[in-house]
Parts: sequence; C-alpha cells; structure tokens
Amino acid sequence: HRRRTAPLAPTTPTTTTYMSALARSQFAAPRAVTHRRQASHTKARRSSATVAASATPSWGPCSVHGGAHLSAAQKAELEAVCAHIGQAGKGITACDEGPGTIGSRFENVGIVNTEENRRAYRQMLFETPNANKYLSAAILDPETLYQKSSTSGKLFPHALNDIGICPGVKPHLKVYALPGQNGATVMQGLDSLAARCKEYKAAGCKFAKWRSPIEIDLTTGQPSDLTIETNMQDLARYALICQAEGLVPIVEPDVSLKGDHDLETAVRINLKIQSVLFKAMLDHGVYMEGSLLKSNMVNPGKACKTNYTVDELAIANLQVFRRCFPTAMVSANFLSGGQSLEDAAARLDAINKHKTAKDPWNLSFSWSAALQMPLFELCRGKSELPLKEMGELYAKELEIAGAAALGQYTRTGTSGDHKAK
Repeated sequence: HRRRTAPLAPTTPTTTTYMSALARSQFAAPRAVTHRRQASHTKARRSSATVAASATPSWGPCSVHGGAHLSAAQKAELEAVCAHIGQAGKGITACDEGPGTIGSRFENVGIVNTEENRRAYRQMLFETPNANKYLSAAILDPETLYQKSSTSGKLFPHALNDIGICPGVKPHLKVYALPGQNGATVMQGLDSLAARCKEYKAAGCKFAKWRSPIEIDLTTGQPSDLTIETNMQDLARYALICQAEGLVPIVEPDVSLKGDHDLETAVRINLKIQSVLFKAMLDHGVYMEGSLLKSNMVNPGKACKTNYTVDELAIANLQVFRRCFPTAMVSANFLSGGQSLEDAAARLDAINKHKTAKDPWNLSFSWSAALQMPLFELCRGKSELPLKEMGELYAKELEIAGAAALGQYTRTGTSGDHKAK
C-alpha cells in the first residue's frame, strides 16, 4: 500500500516572503556563529604554526646549515684561530705521537723512554730559538698538555701561546680494523669526544686534529666505498663536536704512500676521498670557515714503476684541490707521510710555485717524521738526548719548511721527483 501524502499548498507571494524571513531568522545566526568559530580555529592554527616555527631552527629541516647553531662570537673565535694557523710561511709541528710511538723511536737510537725525556724533547721542539718564526701551531699528545716548560714553569699549552704558537691536541683513540674490509681501519673515540674536548679546551688548547688513515690496494679493492664513507663521516662528526666545544677541527684524511698505483689513480682516489669528506662536513652543518685540512700530498705509490717530475706531482695536487676543496677553508697543511724532508720540501715548494689565482688557500706543512727522524739520528751512541745539537738541526729544518711554504725553496738535484722502483 502506498502511503498517500497531502499535496503541498500552493505557494503565494505571502508564503514565499514568510518562508524567506523564517529562513533568515533560523539560519543566519548559526551561520555567523560557524564563521566566527572557523575564523577562531584558523587563527589558532596560525598561532600554533607560529609557535612551531619559532621552536624550529631557522635552517628548517635541512642539516646543511653551516654552523647556524654557533653564535657570532663562537664563529669569530674559530675563524681567528684558523687565520693564525694559516699564516703565510708558517706551518705546524706535529708532535702528537703517544708515549709508545715516540718511545720506540727513542729506543731505536739508544735513548731510554721516560716521561722526562719525552717532556725535554718536546720542549726543544717548541722553544728552539726562532722556532716561532716558522711555526704557527703545534699538535700535542694529551700527555704533553699537562707537562711544564722548565724555562717558564708554565704548562706547555700556555707556554706555547705566549710565544705565538697555537696549541692543539690529538683527541682520537685507537685504530680499529673494519670487519670484512681487508684490513681497512677507522679511528675510535667519538663517543667520549665532547667530554674530552671540554677538558682540552680548559687546558688551553685551541684546535684538535683527527687522523683517518687509508691505504690504496687495488688487488683488494681498497679503499672501498664503505671504508671511505665510514672514515669521512667520522671526520665530519668529529668536526661538528669540536666546534660545539670551541675547538677548531683539523680534518686529516691520510692516504698512505704504500702501494704500486700510478699518479692518475692517486688523483682519482684522493679526489673521491676529499669530495666525500667535504660533503659530509657540509651535511653535518660544520662551519667550514672555522675548519682546516691536513692531508697527504697526492703521490703515486712508493713502488710505482712510472717516473714523475716534481712539477707533475705539484699539478696533480692542485687539480684535486681545485675540483673539491672549499675556498671557505683558508689553509691546508700537508703531512709528510713517510717522505724525507728534502722530498716533502721540494714538493710543497713546487705546489706553491704552481699556484694561480684559482688557488686562494694557504698551502703549508704539518710535519712530524720529516722533521724529527733526522733529529733522532743525532742520538745514536749517546746515553742522553743531545738537545743542543738537535735544536740547531731543527732550526735549519724549519727554515727549509718555511721557505717551501712560500714557494721560495731551492731543491737540490732531483729531490721531489718520483723515481720508478
């Protein structure tokens, strides 16, 4: 059965007017309330968004913020240290060998490895007359931070600072072999780095240096992408932590001279390593203007059977830098890495002689063995450190290094050339 409904009453002008008025009276007010509520909710959302925006760092979700977490004063302090270390014609004396490493060098030439011998030897490296004419900085082992100069009675970081040599420290711990990577390694020590940096800063240090050693071995496929990325990510995180604690980070990707690879291979691998490093630093938000580089010179492997002139080596080094080294970083200080003083000086000199307007960096030295190994040879046959003779030879070595850092060194013979083995 279909239910019947009464037909609608015919609409007249009077009923239309009444219905329109009724609609306005019944629905106009609720609509106004709804609009006010919507406006209120929109305003609240905008307010919440404003609060959220103010709580979000100004660089947004991107980590490549260039040290936005640092104050202007912190950045200025880091830049001032970089400028001091990067002075033209000056370099870094690297004397950060641990007690065991320097002890083996002592014992190899007949000197007893005692703390006092280590202290006296380091003091000679710092206080040789005119050493500060060629040195802008010194990298110390943590042991040396708490030893004193017998000249001034001050702890070495303060004694160094007094003569214009910026004190720094080696903060990394032991090397660790990466499983499954054919002996490739990483450095340990990131987990406790911030606490140690606070301690080193309080002791008077102004910078730190972290070394990541890498070897080229084409037969085992090293360095692999994993080896490179792991080490360079570690360097970037180290740099970020150092800056947060007020220390300039010196990053040191150290490619060994071992191997028989040619110069072209060395260029490709060094370029890969350094480009990964600088990208990692940028990705971490490291303030590049407050960072420095200590790298190996780009050389063929020691056993390479191809001859290269010192000029070819210099051009190869500049090619790598031109392709990836940020101009925001003011200085690169090369390590010696097993090169003799004569070879290292000749190559550094050639690099500086080949620099052009495309190469704005200060390119200098941060040498350990090249300067120190000849000094140890003076100890043979002696029961005590011949500090006077060692200081005299050291002064001559620093003069050579300073000249090479300015491109004003005159090499002897074929020093600096790579000779086929």
